[in-house]
Amino acid sequence: MPSTMKKKVLLMGKSGSGKTSMRSIIFANYIARDTRRLGATIDVEHSHVRFLGNLVLNLWDCGGQEAFMENYFASQRDNIFRNVEVLIYVFDVESRELEKDMHYYQSCLEAILQNSPDAKVFCLVHKMDLVQEDQRELIFREREEDLKRLSKPLECTCFATSIWDETLYKAWSCIVYMLIPNVQQLETNLTHFANIIDADEVLLFERATFLVR
Repeated sequence: MPSTMKKKVLLMGKSGSGKTSMRSIIFANYIARDTRRLGATIDVEHSHVRFLGNLVLNLWDCGGQEAFMENYFASQRDNIFRNVEVLIYVFDVESRELEKDMHYYQSCLEAILQNSPDAKVFCLVHKMDLVQEDQRELIFREREEDLKRLSKPLECTCFATSIWDETLYKAWSCIVYMLIPNVQQLETNLTHFANIIDADEVLLFERATFLVR
């Protein structure tokens, strides 16, 4: 029996950015409207999610209130940022404190560089449903450009997301895909299966979350 492989994932962002709502939708089967009753995360909430048998995501949902954020970069720095496989930073696209948001993001990156320099970094520009539809692409591209510049020397991958459509699932599907250790073998097997049944496309759904590849 293959041994369990744990991957530490940090979910970070300012309070109210939507971190816990998206976690509840993806991993706890909430529907979007039910997330309104969720309270703010206090300090760090830990959860373990099993994927594809032996891959376990060790998810750290870090509360975004200022007192907690400052603490992460001081007394908890080593504990929070050591052995991280993935940092997911969530930005509220309509935040009125963008400069402060970027400051905290850069502090996260500095801590990641010191403690987990090989970690993958993802930025979710969230609550895009609040932006006028004809402005979404432009606003996201501008934010993406800023984030990629601020992230150097690390590389970040950006997604525009909302809890009200499929964008959230698409983003998390891509993130989890990067964590699967035998992904090339999995793709080879799926392609082989598609050829056998003469299918144009095969979708693989993860049973617990319905993330798709």
